[in-house]
Amino acid sequence: MAKITVQNTEITVIHQEHIIFRWLSLKSTIEYLGEWEILYNPNFNCTEFGAIKNAARRPPPMRKT
Repeated sequence: MAKITVQNTEITVIHQEHIIFRWLSLKSTIEYLGEWEILYNPNFNCTEFGAIKNAARRPPPMRKT
């Protein structure tokens, strides 16, 4: 990964695709998308969605600083 220095602080630059991939793999995002589909998609497959939701991961706990 590339690194830049801003005001004497080193910052790691990550690719935007990685951020989007991580967001889409979060259980909370999957649950939100599932609720939206239930409301607006009459052909939504709840059974298949359950398997996808169960495979999603929870975000790591917040670090105490």
